[in-house]
Amino acid sequence: MDNPIVNRVAQSGLITLNPVDFLPAEDTYALIDLKGFLFKEMLLKEKDFRAALKEKDWAAYKGKAVCIYCSNEAIIPQWAPMLLSTYLGGVAQSVHFTKPEAFIERLSINAIADMDESKYQDQRIVIKGCGDKVPQSLYVALVSKLQPLVKSIMYGEPCSTVPVYKKKRNT
Repeated sequence: MDNPIVNRVAQSGLITLNPVDFLPAEDTYALIDLKGFLFKEMLLKEKDFRAALKEKDWAAYKGKAVCIYCSNEAIIPQWAPMLLSTYLGGVAQSVHFTKPEAFIERLSINAIADMDESKYQDQRIVIKGCGDKVPQSLYVALVSKLQPLVKSIMYGEPCSTVPVYKKKRNT
């Protein structure tokens, strides 16, 4: 009982990165499902579509990254997302036409690419695991971004890690 409990993980100097932190905040992006503009959710009527776009309040998309998609199997003419994007021009930060999952993944990878990696120079990094909503591509993007800078990269939790990369010593 004379020996105090020592938190060796806290003293290890490991820096933990959680890939979840690179997912975009829900208030920074918006999704527009074309299904809502379709007649009986299956058919795009040009006149009705144009009227609906004119009536829509686009202010809710100001400064946001916007994803246009269609959640059903309707055949959407190529000009429809293009026309919708003209209403978002000058309002939205960016406009994408893709599946929502790919959109979130793209935004997250962009956040990793834009991060200031200088604070990780010569550090030992643990990339936190077990994120069920994190695409594998984020883990790969983090390793690619950090590998040239760090001493080591591990996966998991600081108390139980799997080595992923260790810088070779110059001899």
